[in-house]
Amino acid sequence: MSYKNVAAIILAAGEGTRMKSALPKVLHPICGRPMLGYLLDSVKELGIGKYVPVLGYKYQEVKKILRPGVRFAVQRRLRGTADAVKEAMPFLRNFKGTVLILYGDAPLLKPETLKRLLGHHIKNNLDATVLTARMDEPYGYGRILRDKYGNLCGIREEKDADDFEKDIKEVNTGIICFSKKALVDSLARVRAKNRKREYYLTDTLDIIYKKGGLIESVSLKDINEALGINSRSDLSRANTIMQGRINEGLLKQGVSIVDPGSTFIGYGTRIGSDTTIYPFTVIERDVKIGKNCSVGPFAHLKEGTVLQDEVVVGNFIEIVRSRISAKTWAKHFGYIGDSQIGSRVNIGAGSVTANFDGLKKHTTVIGDGAFIGSDTVLVAPVRVGKSAKTGAGSVVTKNNNVPSGVTVAGVPARPLKKKSRGSNG
Repeated sequence: MSYKNVAAIILAAGEGTRMKSALPKVLHPICGRPMLGYLLDSVKELGIGKYVPVLGYKYQEVKKILRPGVRFAVQRRLRGTADAVKEAMPFLRNFKGTVLILYGDAPLLKPETLKRLLGHHIKNNLDATVLTARMDEPYGYGRILRDKYGNLCGIREEKDADDFEKDIKEVNTGIICFSKKALVDSLARVRAKNRKREYYLTDTLDIIYKKGGLIESVSLKDINEALGINSRSDLSRANTIMQGRINEGLLKQGVSIVDPGSTFIGYGTRIGSDTTIYPFTVIERDVKIGKNCSVGPFAHLKEGTVLQDEVVVGNFIEIVRSRISAKTWAKHFGYIGDSQIGSRVNIGAGSVTANFDGLKKHTTVIGDGAFIGSDTVLVAPVRVGKSAKTGAGSVVTKNNNVPSGVTVAGVPARPLKKKSRGSNG
């Protein structure tokens, strides 16, 4: 099904006071990606024809994660969800079709769930379709109201619900599809008649129902998708759920993760088949790892790290902004930063590429087949040539490059002199 005739409005204006942070709520990371980014990914994956983010608190920071050229609305006074949607409507002035309301603080929503919601709405030509969920403890969520025939007739927000309504287990996830006409007509009639004196988008459903409009619901299969992020506790829970999804996806692709519960892999990381990730390993976002590699335990791979096929990086090693070519080993504790390392290199235990001089980061280059002795310090910028060697405990100072095939040792490292052959007789 094509979604070119669908427009999405993504509500992302909130400050998130319960996060107790200067960072806008929708920029808090989950597995290394701002939570708003996951909604943007879903919109892109579905091929939705148009979308309008509604920004507010510190919107100049939030807009940086939008694609260049994306137009966004700004809700300068946070007066409720209906008011936020109104801010987006001028961007949809000439649009006719289905309007999908999404929330920037609900990053766990899956694209397949949105497909199911949109499919039901479009197929049945409805005025509104609400994504609902059933919760044993629905605290904080709006409750779904139904008439005596079981038809959805409204939503009561938690703060305005009476004791009977609070016992209702079916809740509103906030995700709603509208026909454009029904949305425009009902928005015009929303009033701030509630305890918070805000304009609730959910009031549109009562208005549509009373006008005889068609409202139905689609039930959420995985309750975790309904989690909205309002606190650090919610953020931690969402991070755990998303990490589980990332790890499960890699397992299905032929990656061995010895203990998924102690392995942390960031968004966008690519790992080849038959690679093994050992426990207590942290791999940050957008790292690339080839086939038949071995990583960890207790390894930390940061952004910009690339491991080609059959690389082994072992215990207590940190790697950042570095490319390590095929069949190279760095099996024991050390630090590799801003480095370009060739194939079939052996990096001895305790070796360090000292990339920072106090002002700038510099690059270390190590050629194919080199042997870096234990506890070697390579002070960048520096180059170690092909098949060169460093003795244990060597300090190769900056710009003192080691030529191919040469062995150096000492502090500072110097080429070893070849012993002369003695005469016979």
